[in-house]
Amino acid sequence: MVDSAEKDMDNPTFRSDTVLSDVHLHCPSKRHLMVRLNAVGQPVFLSYFKLLWSTEDLASGKHVREVTTGREHQCRSGDELCDKDRSNIEKEGELNSEGVEALLDDDGDLEVVRRPRSASDLQAEDLLRDIVCPVILMKGKEDAFEDEEQECTCSDVVKIEHTMATPLEDVGKQVWRAAFLLADYILFKRDTFRCCSVLELGGGTGITSIIMGTVAKRVYCTDVGEDLLTMCEQNVALNKHLMEPGGGEIKVKELDWLKDEFCTDPEAPYSWSEEEIADLLDHCSVIMAADVFYDDDLTDALFRTLYRITHNLRNSCTVYLALEKRLNFTLRHMDVTCEAYSHFRNTLNDLENLQDGKMKYTVEPIKLDFCQSLVYERIEQL
Repeated sequence: MVDSAEKDMDNPTFRSDTVLSDVHLHCPSKRHLMVRLNAVGQPVFLSYFKLLWSTEDLASGKHVREVTTGREHQCRSGDELCDKDRSNIEKEGELNSEGVEALLDDDGDLEVVRRPRSASDLQAEDLLRDIVCPVILMKGKEDAFEDEEQECTCSDVVKIEHTMATPLEDVGKQVWRAAFLLADYILFKRDTFRCCSVLELGGGTGITSIIMGTVAKRVYCTDVGEDLLTMCEQNVALNKHLMEPGGGEIKVKELDWLKDEFCTDPEAPYSWSEEEIADLLDHCSVIMAADVFYDDDLTDALFRTLYRITHNLRNSCTVYLALEKRLNFTLRHMDVTCEAYSHFRNTLNDLENLQDGKMKYTVEPIKLDFCQSLVYERIEQL
């Protein structure tokens, strides 16, 4: 009889179903504070995401400050560092006229001159980001974070509860860069969204809806899963003070893309009332979604939901989609590909080319040259 454990060892299977957002690796908050375990036993952290404006600035109409990011700044810093590097090499070793003399240590071994790490450190300093250091809140140690909380004034931070490493089906509990990008655009074009009625699909932790709530009249932040929606509702409550100056309102609701109807069961948490559905269909003029295109089946389901809702709206609507183009090497292609993005583009093209005599969709890309209002790393893949 062959032992099953030995049999398994002969046929190993490697699996990795844990996903971690880059936002948590370089986060603008100094520390991540673990505050509790959620209903499924995952650690929930509280983070402070820095805003480059305050509610007073928003109310007075002042412009947000611009953060310099992108290749131009990186290349300029890199050139300066290369010059500095070159001068250091000349000081540490004597180069001949051809610059080919090797640097040797005391034992005669080749000494490799490495590029200094100050390049990444300089960029991190510019973006006010620190490497993530999760800190667990211990009983009786609450005042250990008092100083940090005092540093963050109520009007210049967004406080978000989130998880970190999760299975793929729970990635909505994390914070993703495309949500910051969409939030930046909302703040840049806040007059466009002022007093609007807005629907967010796949709201996750709610950070984009919270920013939208600072300018819009009403935001329906939707997702699926009671545990996620409870976290989202908690985040809305944590940032209610940001929305008070503009009188914005956020309603957290369930919206399952795999179902054809709104959930109206009064016994179900986060269900819709008939009045709320009517309000959405009568007044919604903006729909938004951030970083929800990572699974082909869900992408198809989202576009079906998008068509169904826009088909029933009383007025025309503008849809804003933000995502990060993630490149992966696949054995199937033996090349670097981005299959999720390609499927998204194909589905978007199908929607634009749709000819059913009822709806007409026009797709326009948005240039990412608008100023940055939140502290995060705006990469070129966004």
